Amino acid sequence: MNDRPVFVIGCPRSGTTMLQLMLHSHPRIAVAPETRFVEPAYYKRRRFGDMRDPRNREALAEWIADDKTTKFRELGLDRAEFIRQAALSPGSLGSVIGTAFRMYADRFGKSRWGDKRPSYVRKTPLLRRLFPDAQFVHLIRDGRDCVASLKEMPWYNLDTFHAVSAWAEAMDAGAELRRSLPDDTYYELHYEDLTDDPVTEMKKLCHFLGEEFDPASVSPEQAAKVAVPKHKVWHTNTHGEVTRSRVGTWTTRLQPWEIALCESALGDRLRARGYELSDAPQAAAQHLAAFRATLRKRSKNRRSKVMNDRWNRLREPGPVPALLTDGQRAAAGLAPLRGKSAEVWVG
Repeated sequence: MNDRPVFVIGCPRSGTTMLQLMLHSHPRIAVAPETRFVEPAYYKRRRFGDMRDPRNREALAEWIADDKTTKFRELGLDRAEFIRQAALSPGSLGSVIGTAFRMYADRFGKSRWGDKRPSYVRKTPLLRRLFPDAQFVHLIRDGRDCVASLKEMPWYNLDTFHAVSAWAEAMDAGAELRRSLPDDTYYELHYEDLTDDPVTEMKKLCHFLGEEFDPASVSPEQAAKVAVPKHKVWHTNTHGEVTRSRVGTWTTRLQPWEIALCESALGDRLRARGYELSDAPQAAAQHLAAFRATLRKRSKNRRSKVMNDRWNRLREPGPVPALLTDGQRAAAGLAPLRGKSAEVWVG
């Protein structure tokens, strides 16, 4: 049976939580809410040392479970048991991180796990280092709706230019993934198609994932009760049925100058993904200049992180790839798993 990890990616406010819950409703897949420890743990790997030492695996697990910046508590796992199983896991960074997700899947009696965080769309090289056999599902939504929704979020404290830039970056990252990743690794679907005909779209997605379609995956409202943290009030729509009610609402939620900016700055990207433009006028020169300056600044920050990571890779203290699934272990030349318990690791 397929045991590859599944990552749901996309621009923020593109419907990734809805898709997370639809996948979580499948009888074999458990997709966690945003955990906030995968990327930080990767960048902090030198701090924790060689993961072949069980004491280091325990220290990393304690950080994952206890640090205030992570969302480990929202997984509903027993802290002590997670630390114990992480210390017993194979000696690699990805194995310690993956143990939390494996235990989350076990909590629901499922054999396959997934994770959702929109920003992962720009972090797939990092994720592929940790989980070489991962599959990525990119949910694409009209950039104008994404910008409108982002502006309304209580946690979003940036301006319209950053929101427009975020969608542009997600589309550019997705285009690169489409060019570079194998067909069985990267999959795109549109929010509008998913909400219009969830059965057809979930059947196609299940085929990509190597899973049988289950009707439960088009009724995610039950999963929302256990998989959406109660404090995330901006996800209240996920507690109902899949709906198209928010499709195209950018026409009333964006100001005229914002519509003009979106279509002037994102026009080629929108058309390339099947979205029609309105008759909005050309954006003001100062707005386009502000967008381009924001995009350049964000790009510069990303390049700096990439360069720092390349330097850190020269000084890595121990193995990075997870050794928890059959695919991961085969890539490392190890024998398949003999069971699900932490005590059965071999190799």
